[in-house]
Amino acid sequence: MSQPGGWSAWPAPAKLNLFLRITGRRPDGYHNLQTLFRLLDWGDTVHLRMRADGIVARVGESVPGVAEADDLLVRAAKLLKYAGNCSQGVDISVEKRVPVGGGFGGGSSDAATVLVALNRLWGLALPVDELAGLGLQLGADVPVFVRGENAWAEGVGEVLTPVDLPPRWYLLADPGVHVPTAGLFQAPDLTRDSPAAKISDFASGQLLGNAFEPVLRRREPVVEAAFAALSRVGSPRLTGSGSGCFVEFEDRASAEAALAGLPEGLRAWLAEGAVRSPLLAALETWNPPA
Repeated sequence: MSQPGGWSAWPAPAKLNLFLRITGRRPDGYHNLQTLFRLLDWGDTVHLRMRADGIVARVGESVPGVAEADDLLVRAAKLLKYAGNCSQGVDISVEKRVPVGGGFGGGSSDAATVLVALNRLWGLALPVDELAGLGLQLGADVPVFVRGENAWAEGVGEVLTPVDLPPRWYLLADPGVHVPTAGLFQAPDLTRDSPAAKISDFASGQLLGNAFEPVLRRREPVVEAAFAALSRVGSPRLTGSGSGCFVEFEDRASAEAALAGLPEGLRAWLAEGAVRSPLLAALETWNPPA
């Protein structure tokens, strides 16, 4: 993944929540969740260039309007630098493909890729459990990207059990609205006391639903319109707490036919489900420059 000018490129895959339910509120005010994370073979690309002066700097924009000091990419690098007592620095740039606020995990995955790739580039050799712990400080979805496996998740999303998922293709859609997650958690019509599910419930074919879906569909006409359009070609679901939605297909041809059948005006595209994170494959094949 080495590039000219001392840069290296690292994949930051997106994810889907194949379901999401809230099983209760914790004493600390957070909510207990259950979800199933599906990694995708599509996402952003993070570019890293080593510096000897110890400075962590962002090159270009990542998310428009986000200051460099608040950027998860920069925060992840500084957190790792501190944890690893590292004297080196890094320039960071990102090619954004994952829409912001869609629930596809772009920001969390970018942060995880910085942690995992810099751990290798800086020669820190921190164990994956420690990297996942650092990731949790940045966001509840970061640990699943650090570990790089499809996983059943509980707690706030950080208690992960790896699962094997069959090959699938996904038709993804972005209605283009960004609703803050904190506001959704405060919604009076949000179901917060669903009974706990088991992995076997999902494996048996039950579609366990997404607690945020009815709330968003009632609040946001464009989300309801996206569901109506996707319902023509399959059974749409919401991913995460964003406005992004998807339909699952067993093969690429079926997904392509569905995409061709959508009305104009809806931003939609295809992605393949990943067996494991493409970031892990990049780590295995990376050779440091001479």
